[in-house]
Amino acid sequence: MNDTWRTPLLVIAAGCVIAMMSFGTRSSFGFFLEPMINVNGWSRETFSLAMAIQNLIWGLAMPVAGALADKYGPMRVIMIGSLLYGMGILGMANYESAVSLHIFGGLITGLGVAFTSFSIAMAAIARVVGPERRSLALGLGTAAGSMGQVVFSPLALMWINAFGWYDALVIQAALMLLILPIAFILPNNTKAKGELESNQSLTNALSEARNHHGFILLTIGFFVCGFQLGFITIHLPSYINSLGLDYGVAATSLALIGGFNIIGSLLAGAAGQRWSKRKGLSFIYLSRGIVIVGLLLLPKTEFIIYIFAATMGFTWLSTVPLTSAIIAQVFGLKYMATLFGVVFFSHQLGSFIGIWLGGKLFDETGSYDTVWWLGAMLGFGAAFIHWLIDERPLERLSIVN
Repeated sequence: MNDTWRTPLLVIAAGCVIAMMSFGTRSSFGFFLEPMINVNGWSRETFSLAMAIQNLIWGLAMPVAGALADKYGPMRVIMIGSLLYGMGILGMANYESAVSLHIFGGLITGLGVAFTSFSIAMAAIARVVGPERRSLALGLGTAAGSMGQVVFSPLALMWINAFGWYDALVIQAALMLLILPIAFILPNNTKAKGELESNQSLTNALSEARNHHGFILLTIGFFVCGFQLGFITIHLPSYINSLGLDYGVAATSLALIGGFNIIGSLLAGAAGQRWSKRKGLSFIYLSRGIVIVGLLLLPKTEFIIYIFAATMGFTWLSTVPLTSAIIAQVFGLKYMATLFGVVFFSHQLGSFIGIWLGGKLFDETGSYDTVWWLGAMLGFGAAFIHWLIDERPLERLSIVN
């Protein structure tokens, strides 16, 4: 079948819609915490563990999903992910015990998120644009993920209020199946525009990355990103409610994070096209640490919460286009999805710890403050290690301009 109809603009649009739906849906799960635990008399840790497992499985499956996408193309991978995603959410709604919640909401939904991940869609986008526009295109794909958070956070709360948490989950499960026809638009080849074909094997690519100190530092730094974002995504609604503010403030805050991250991701992608990507990442992590400390020290008013959400939003997913662009710049595009999947596993390990620790410490102390302070300190550490990354392309890499 002739692929000429799959123009770069159409592929970018399809990738952005998939990123928006996949990331937006899983960003809304924090709103289900209290209604689900109240019905069952569970602790926060029970629900938090399901979401932590989801993030860990997402990270574990990402290298596999990336390797499959690099070898066979992204279309089939995302289609499989769409089915798993819908099945996981539907099972999460029809759980019979905490164990089944962990299996469906954690394991199966985590696989679905991994196989529909914005990183798979972004790898497809990266292959249809030249290196001179790649960082900006990756920023656009990341911004689409944030748009999903803007759209799905208030939608999820509206559905919960109007129909109850069960029907809200069923609606989300049905929406995940819409990814199936959209995925067909993505090219199912592995060739990259602007880069010579390489005969490098996957084993050699992984060995090369493992021995590159910049790749190791990037992996460590992305752990911090996952810790911060995982904790905030799941626990921010409950944190805001514990301050005596209603869930409308939480929905607005998550929408603000997503909205301002659209700007932040686009700016990060554009900045990475012109300036040092590692320095940009250092600035982002430093900014996050400062913003979290500000939240802890300032009065917890509705206005301050909104300011926190907006400023955090600028840095929310702006790490993704710069991190993925460094991988593409240093190692090339042939195994970009696989290598990003390895780095992303570290991100999700951080998410697992941040989500689980948030629920556990709140159950034990009645406060989230310890996890907030830990997130700030990790941010300052990540700012330092990203400054040390060598982002120069490897000598073996041949780029056609």
